[in-house]
Order: sequence, then structure tokens, then C-alpha cells
Amino acid sequence: MKYDFLKSLVFRVMYLFKPRWDTGIPVPELVRFVAENPVGNALDLGCGTGTNLLYLAEHGWSVSGIDFVPSAIRMAKKKLRPYQAALLLEDVTRLASLALPGPYDLLLDVGCFHTLSLGNRQKVMDGIRRWLNPGGFIMIYAFQPVDDSDSRGISRQDMAAMFDHDFEQVNYEQGQGRPSAWYYFQRH
Repeated sequence: MKYDFLKSLVFRVMYLFKPRWDTGIPVPELVRFVAENPVGNALDLGCGTGTNLLYLAEHGWSVSGIDFVPSAIRMAKKKLRPYQAALLLEDVTRLASLALPGPYDLLLDVGCFHTLSLGNRQKVMDGIRRWLNPGGFIMIYAFQPVDDSDSRGISRQDMAAMFDHDFEQVNYEQGQGRPSAWYYFQRH
């Protein structure tokens, strides 16, 4: 609990400034996904200021987002004002118990899942199983450990183990810079 409070505080402070990940540009992997798939209903886990949600909404998607930083949600609401967007100030670990306008055809997670403890990842998995449609996709960008002694991020093997029963990994792309990757899973 103390760790969660400190993590929340760190993120709240980062949003007092411009966080380095908040580029204002949708991630290229999402742009490609939108070009290759039919319009649907999307949920962004850890949506930040809503840049990726805005891109989805501009391309006809129904969008929802969750973030636990109040100022990020305020900025996302402002950005998405012209669209119908469900934006919740909430912790993603509570995903399974939230009232959302799902189910969803796409879940997007750009850098949230890898920051969670194993127990909290399992809570998020419960929510993913509740909210992702059969045939739906989840795209996750995650840092990977640098080596076996590095506890940061999540390894490719651990990610595959989290998504082993109800999902098929349909793509994997190594990230740029620090060890990271994009994981694409489709629900059976």
C-alpha cells in the first residue's frame, strides 16, 4: 500500500510538468492498428492526457480511458471534449469491478502494466478477461528487464505466462532504446 501511494504521488508530481512520455503524438503502433482493423470500442489503461484516445475517436472509435492521476484525466477530458468519451479517475487494478461502457474490441496499455507488482498484474488480468470481447485485441507496450537481476519491467516469458489461457499472441515487436517491446494478444 505504501508503494502504491508513493507511485501515485510520483506520477501526480510528474504531471505538474510535461511528462517525457506525453508527446502529444499517438503511438505509431496504434496508428498502424487503426489502419488495419475495423472501428470498434476501445479502452486505454493508464490513458494519461488522452492522446491515443483522441486519435481513436477521430477515426470513429468509441473510447474510454482510465488513469489514477487527476490532472491527467482533466487534460484528457479537455482534449476529448468534442467526442463522447468515458474517462475515469481510477486505478487500473480495480478494472474488473468498474462500471464501464464496454465490452471492448481493443484494450491499449502504453507503459502501465509493466509498472505493477505481480499481484496487481493479476488484478488487471481479471479486468481484461471481464472487458475484452472474444476476438478482441490488447496491445501492451512494456519495459523489459535488462538482465536476470533487474526487477524492472516484465520479461517476454512472464508476459506470455500472464496471457497463456484465453489469448493468442499475434505479434511481438522489440522496442527502441531501452529494452522494451510491444505485445499484441487476441482473445479466443
